[in-house]
Amino acid sequence: MKRVLEQEGTTPEEAIEKALERLGVSKDKAKIEILDEGSKGLFGLVGTKKAKVKVSIEDQGEELAQEVTQRILDLMGIETKVETKEVGEKVVLDIKGDKSGILIGKRGQTLNSLQYLVNLIINREKEEGPRSRVMLDVEDYRGRRQQTLTDLAHRLADRVIKSGRGVTLEPMSPHERHIIHLALQDYGQVATRSVGEGKYRKIVIAPQREESRR
Repeated sequence: MKRVLEQEGTTPEEAIEKALERLGVSKDKAKIEILDEGSKGLFGLVGTKKAKVKVSIEDQGEELAQEVTQRILDLMGIETKVETKEVGEKVVLDIKGDKSGILIGKRGQTLNSLQYLVNLIINREKEEGPRSRVMLDVEDYRGRRQQTLTDLAHRLADRVIKSGRGVTLEPMSPHERHIIHLALQDYGQVATRSVGEGKYRKIVIAPQREESRR
């Protein structure tokens, strides 16, 4: 996945230095294009024009993550293929195979643990630059799970509106709680909030009027 940054500076050298600092890479790992040399103008005051450069780098985090994931699965004796796909602005490693379903676990717990391990390994391997963050999926499980949670949120919100009483969901991961909050952010008659600590943290869906009194 390529990252591109345009940067201005008093000189091309200054612009390049600023861009490299913002990207967190050394000059030998970047592709640099000078868009404008800039000019000092009359007496160095009037008509001064800043230099402008474009610096691009190839983020190797996804490639490393793919290799690490495949290696772990091979050691587990699970015959799978790891493919890279883009979902919006995110890069997802999709695991495909006849027995890949066992990697999901209860409510995705096994998959989340594997994802945590892969991110831990690839960021320990990186010598410089920003930390990589990759998401793992199995046969589009996360997409199906998101739709399931969205449908559940809508059903429960309708129940809250009809009954006037709030409901509390079972404990969920931060990612799944975010899905519920997002699904109901435009429901004018209900509001959501998270309660509890750690792995026991859960979401409450309540009538809007009740939440406004808190």
